[in-house]
Amino acid sequence: MGKDRKKKEEEKPKKNDFKAFLKKRAPIYLGLIGLFIIFAVPELTKGDLEGSLPELSAEDKQVVDILMGYNGPNGAGLTVMEALSNKIAEEYPDEKIYDNKKTSVDLIVSKINSEEYQVMFDFKSHKGEMNYDWNVNVNSNEIDANNDDSKYILDLVDFYD
Repeated sequence: MGKDRKKKEEEKPKKNDFKAFLKKRAPIYLGLIGLFIIFAVPELTKGDLEGSLPELSAEDKQVVDILMGYNGPNGAGLTVMEALSNKIAEEYPDEKIYDNKKTSVDLIVSKINSEEYQVMFDFKSHKGEMNYDWNVNVNSNEIDANNDDSKYILDLVDFYD
């Protein structure tokens, strides 16, 4: 009987020690979790242009990848995706524009012929809209602009230092 009492007495302090351990440190753990939620989560869920693009079929995605990945005749430097992101950032410098409910990004891919596609990129927000229109040749990876804004983006990419 004496042995049974010793076993029970030894088991109880272990449970109490664990509870005391948690009670002492719970505010620290809650504080760390709170700091993580306040500072890290917004940075991890930060919106960007690439995350705002709509879902596309495999064929359309290939055409858009050719367009957005185009980085000029030299093959180095700024891409069309980066140029578009920079242009949007210039228009909305102090705003989290991708988090705004009135912001929408539309991407329409139309087949012109077996080699050529028309890609229309429309960015709409509470301040206005930007429309871009390109023709993309999937065999030669050649891109032609169909409006002035699209031409500006291509010139920016082509002549980037």
